[in-house]
Amino acid sequence: MKIVQREITVRELHKGYEDKNELGVRGYDGLLDIRPAYQREFVYNEKQRNEVIHTARRGFPLNIMYWAVDGKGFELMDGQQRTISLCQYVEGNFSVLIDGEPMSFGNLTPDQKDQLLDYKLTVYVCDGKKSEKLDWFEIINIAGVKLTDQERRNAIFTGPWLSAAKNWFSRIPTPALANDRKKLVDGEVNRQAILETALDWISGGKIGEYMDQHAQDKDAQELWQYWQEVFAWVNRVFPNQDSGRAKLMKGLPWGKFFNDHKGDKLNGALLEARIEELINDDEVENKRGIYEYLLTKNEKFLSLRAFDEKIIAKAYEKQKGICPHCPADKGAWPIGEMEADHIIPWSKKGKTVQHNCQMLCMPHNRTKSGK
Repeated sequence: MKIVQREITVRELHKGYEDKNELGVRGYDGLLDIRPAYQREFVYNEKQRNEVIHTARRGFPLNIMYWAVDGKGFELMDGQQRTISLCQYVEGNFSVLIDGEPMSFGNLTPDQKDQLLDYKLTVYVCDGKKSEKLDWFEIINIAGVKLTDQERRNAIFTGPWLSAAKNWFSRIPTPALANDRKKLVDGEVNRQAILETALDWISGGKIGEYMDQHAQDKDAQELWQYWQEVFAWVNRVFPNQDSGRAKLMKGLPWGKFFNDHKGDKLNGALLEARIEELINDDEVENKRGIYEYLLTKNEKFLSLRAFDEKIIAKAYEKQKGICPHCPADKGAWPIGEMEADHIIPWSKKGKTVQHNCQMLCMPHNRTKSGK
């Protein structure tokens, strides 16, 4: 792989600048692809963006940028956010404080404009195989904000399918989060978290395989239809998603629940009544596990309240270390080899209180509970 150092002025960089959102961002007289497939979306906050402008106006050096030869032009490997910050400022998209006043590029004096436009950026341009460029991209990003797993996958499985999928799952505003779905789904859109969630659900965790199979598809309708089916099912089965309830529901693996239980006969009204009971049940410590419990009937998702050490000690002393399920001649067990058990189980309204506690030896308790 060949690497050459060049100096590019902001004037040259901004020439032909065009931002078409998901359709692409280009600069350097149209020769530079500023947002290639493996680049993350623009994520600088206002302070970081403004500092780029202040740095360039003072003539201080910005970090080195990295481009790669791509056909007759170039693709930007590292420095997207600095590049977009500079170009957006010259475009007049925002202002920065200069001498205490907010100043857009259009309000600068001619010499101030020229100073910024003539500012030189250090760029390393590499020419080599795609695999070499991606390897280099990984290396130069080690010191910066690392790529997410999904951003790396996007670098590998480029094609019409990915472009279509990003229209639904990666742009802002995000169609995938419309109709209040953002109350149920967690993750940063511009770091590809929503796209990754959808792919994880539809593929059963085999995201790379799914993207490889569909990379050259003309559209991503299968993924989009699946996403809509998941939330149509959620809205039917768990219709109460008010602000208090949404705190328990946000970020749950709804696609996994849909995959496993879409054929179950579930009554939304009956489930809602049970949810209300479980929320008000002091024995249930993991309220977010209520939904998975109702679907699976597995109490482990509720993290039911356990007996504290004081109750355990009293129960042990009362039984004198004798397990009621062991033969009479077995004798006492050390307290460390016994476990507290509910005499009346939680499923039958048993509470985690002293009179409902018994000590069982580990073998009998774990046989009884299926542990």
